[in-house]
Amino acid sequence: MVVKDEDVEKVVNTILQNARRDMPGDGKIFIMPVYDAIRIRTGEKGNEALY
Repeated sequence: MVVKDEDVEKVVNTILQNARRDMPGDGKIFIMPVYDAIRIRTGEKGNEALY
């Protein structure tokens, strides 16, 4: 999942509230930078490629 920086905390909290069962196997969330995105079909880059 790729989200805007300003939405990361909200998305993480939503996942934690809805996916946690307090059991092994609940999963992990990895937060990593995305340097760019390119829509192959149109060649759009950056935010335009995401929406």
